[in-house]
Amino acid sequence: MALKPLHDRVLVERVESDEKTAGGLIIPESAKEKPAEGVIVAAGEGARKDSGELIPMAVKEGDKILFGKWSGTEVTVDGKELLIMKESDVLGILS
Repeated sequence: MALKPLHDRVLVERVESDEKTAGGLIIPESAKEKPAEGVIVAAGEGARKDSGELIPMAVKEGDKILFGKWSGTEVTVDGKELLIMKESDVLGILS
């Protein structure tokens, strides 16, 4: 990976949503919403307190996460569309 996030930022790859509804209807590309789930590809070291002490990240590379609909900034790295966002934009870790 050519990009290492700094501080409390994470690099996220979106998880693609289902092609069909629960009832079996096929959803066209134009009607799909961008998924709010993803996998952390890379993570920074964590934020720092005013004293300089490191606050470790609560998430790590490989975690499947849920994030806000408008969270992050879209970037293209090695031909992949990814999101870079602050750790605070992560709503939760999916298990």
